[in-house]
Amino acid sequence: MNSINKIWIFGLTAMLTLGCTSDFEETNTNPNNTSVGDIKASGMFEPLLYNGANAWLNYTWFWNDELIQFTAFTGGTTRQEHRYFISDGNWQSVWNMYARYANNAVHMKDLSISQEDHALHAIALTLKVLYLSNLTDMYGDIPYSEAFTAREAGGTTKPKFDSQKEVYEQMFADLEAANDIYATDPQFLKPELDGMYNGSMEKWRKFNNSVYLRLLCRVSGRSEMGSGAKMSEILSSPSRYPIFTSNDDNATVLFSGSDPYLNQFAITPESDFTTSGRKLTRQLIGMTVVSAASGQQLYEDPRLAVIGKKNLNKEANPDGLWKGTVAGCTEEEQSSVDRGAAFLNAAVFCRANAPGWFMDYAEVQFILAEAALKGYISGGETAARSYYTNAVTASLEKWAPFGQYSETPVQISPNDITVFLDSPLASWDLSENKEELIANQKYLALFWVGMEAYHEYRRTGYPVLTIGRGTVYNNYILPTRFAYPTTTMATNGENAKIALERMGGENNMRTPVWWSKQAIEEGK
Repeated sequence: MNSINKIWIFGLTAMLTLGCTSDFEETNTNPNNTSVGDIKASGMFEPLLYNGANAWLNYTWFWNDELIQFTAFTGGTTRQEHRYFISDGNWQSVWNMYARYANNAVHMKDLSISQEDHALHAIALTLKVLYLSNLTDMYGDIPYSEAFTAREAGGTTKPKFDSQKEVYEQMFADLEAANDIYATDPQFLKPELDGMYNGSMEKWRKFNNSVYLRLLCRVSGRSEMGSGAKMSEILSSPSRYPIFTSNDDNATVLFSGSDPYLNQFAITPESDFTTSGRKLTRQLIGMTVVSAASGQQLYEDPRLAVIGKKNLNKEANPDGLWKGTVAGCTEEEQSSVDRGAAFLNAAVFCRANAPGWFMDYAEVQFILAEAALKGYISGGETAARSYYTNAVTASLEKWAPFGQYSETPVQISPNDITVFLDSPLASWDLSENKEELIANQKYLALFWVGMEAYHEYRRTGYPVLTIGRGTVYNNYILPTRFAYPTTTMATNGENAKIALERMGGENNMRTPVWWSKQAIEEGK
């Protein structure tokens, strides 16, 4: 692609992502300031893929890691997300991001239908579900059936909020529709635009159906959704529902490293990325390091030295050990708990061509491990163990190549993986609670994959987190959802209030979403 085309496409990106208005209702009214037919569907694909991947990267760093205790900003008080100091402006920006990208996916779908581009029609449905699944998982009930319809005859600028159950049913229908289109093996007209699968419909189809498994797993605690039966159907029909079968299928967006195809953190200084604020937590270190009673560190998860970097300041950390800061600490505590804490590995993550991930093969295997253990699919504990072993192995193999970028290169060999699977950190045989083991290792495998670890914690209750004394801003409760923004309540308040009444709570960060463990246990 020549430089003029690059400028045009990423100029279009700015229009699509920044030109949209500031809330769901206005986005619904004025999606792109562009009418269907004015541009090619292919002109919308790259912004959706590359900018979407960078949004995922930014959210995993800024939101997921702080909420779910991978990191904590304890180097100051300019950011306090780990204390749940989250404002209406934050709720607005998160809402806008997912709604904006979903809206653009819908617009690409409309263009692809009118232009008979069947490949992009299927991809648009997959991406629509990818973005709206995160919107509903962050907020609960959202517009879906009437969302982004204002440009249509009979559409609305005040879409109703569908119940989360209804949203999931509609997402499943969209994934089924996409799968049917992929099955016709449509031609991706410009494979060079596709920095994830190079236009392979087979791989896009696997991604679509793997997302299907992710969402079936998310609602598996709701028996009326029939997750087990659908999972079993997918597994028994690999030709009808192909899914990820190795790391080669991972939904990985590859940035070339040349402008404008740059990773989100390409020019981010290490001080901004981690050292001046965000540090690895005691939660993460405790789940990846085996220590003796004396404090001596005997063994560590091979991934730790890839994603993290020890603080080797001898004054702050004279023993040179892995140390973590305390998520949710008070302002008074932060200077002491921050002392000697390890950093995110900027050498690995802050590269122009560092990839972004939407989903991995490891996640699929963890989903199947849990499903087999709980009897949703056949095989029982024997199958669960096999899926679990595949999942952990895949996660370590995914991270192994990135060890080369560390200041001190890290290697993860096949023997390292075998040793890890036999260690107290990951051993199936040594674990008394297999469900917790699967969830804990899935949590670690979801590091740097959007908001997935946060979603999974609310679904499973694992890992067991210690909520710090500084989380007073949400009454010492890890946010169960994000609240609807003030703008939404003002412009579409009638429908939003109906949704809140249906969810059984106030518009705050303590009302559980429908699929969550809390909502199910409380009978909501």
